[in-house]
Amino acid sequence: MFKGSNVALVTPFKNNKLDVETYIKLIHFHIENGTNGLVPAGTTGESPTLSHEEHEKVIELCVKESKGKLPVFAGTGSNSTEEAISLTKHAEKIGADGALIVTPYYNKPTQEGLYQHYKAINDNSGIPILIYNIPGRSVIDMSVDTMARLFELKNIIGVKDATGDLSRVDQTLKKIGKEFLQLTGNDDNAFEFNKRGGEGAISVTANIAPKLCSDFQKFSKSKGEIENAKKIDQILQPIHKTLFIESNPSPVKYAAKLLGLCDDEVRLPLVKVTEKTKEILSNVLHAAKLI
Repeated sequence: MFKGSNVALVTPFKNNKLDVETYIKLIHFHIENGTNGLVPAGTTGESPTLSHEEHEKVIELCVKESKGKLPVFAGTGSNSTEEAISLTKHAEKIGADGALIVTPYYNKPTQEGLYQHYKAINDNSGIPILIYNIPGRSVIDMSVDTMARLFELKNIIGVKDATGDLSRVDQTLKKIGKEFLQLTGNDDNAFEFNKRGGEGAISVTANIAPKLCSDFQKFSKSKGEIENAKKIDQILQPIHKTLFIESNPSPVKYAAKLLGLCDDEVRLPLVKVTEKTKEILSNVLHAAKLI
């Protein structure tokens, strides 16, 4: 249900308020351009600075506007287990297809704490749950053994792996099996990730290159299209790298502005990208013939 190119949707702002009109246009842009799934209210959607009301509204709009045309896995994670349960129950109530739940940041729970956190969310909701393992932001790394325990629960279906460690794909496949869905959170390793048994990505780059990302994912899982996947990957690699030369999502929002998709406004403590980064982004997008 949730394979291929899934976009980690940016949240557009205007005068520090949620820009509903532009957000709706973004959703339809992805429906029309080959994106396989929508992920609202994640890190790229600036969830840490969304109010509780905004967080819920962003997910509601995504579910309403997609109208079942694309699956919606809502970002409902928190370092508060109670808040994560509340957000996940809300996502389920309004019709989201699943939830993407990040490992609890700052608290630094043990592996047992991680297990109990996800078990509590699992036990209080009824929609599929993807674990979001991103040690670079949350400081903790969920082990393969802990994921294997969680996979025994009714709602845990897989992981968004943002460790950057490709050997984890092999370890997870060996320990848990093919039924455990593995998606990469690192656009730049998507080709090798899929070769090793991954089934797609939750992508930042898909915000500005949905068709290329979708075609790449499709070709990378087709034996007869591997060369086409390689060609697209070569086009995308400079974009992947450039989108992270400053803190995400500031670069991708500026790139989206160049494409006329949304403004580059971000919320503090994030700031807009520097003039040097703007120049680099412009050059990369021109080279890829996106502008």
